[in-house]
Amino acid sequence: MPSGPMVGETAPDFELPASASQRVRLSEALREGPVVLLFYVLDFSPG
Repeated sequence: MPSGPMVGETAPDFELPASASQRVRLSEALREGPVVLLFYVLDFSPG
């Protein structure tokens, strides 16, 4: 059974650091317009 949202489901709200002094919250970004979430493998990884 999948542990995350399925295609078409609403993503859960979350907050991440954008810089040393700023944070970004998904719900706030969505108020400004559409948001694309992109995840990729090997960032900061050897190889």
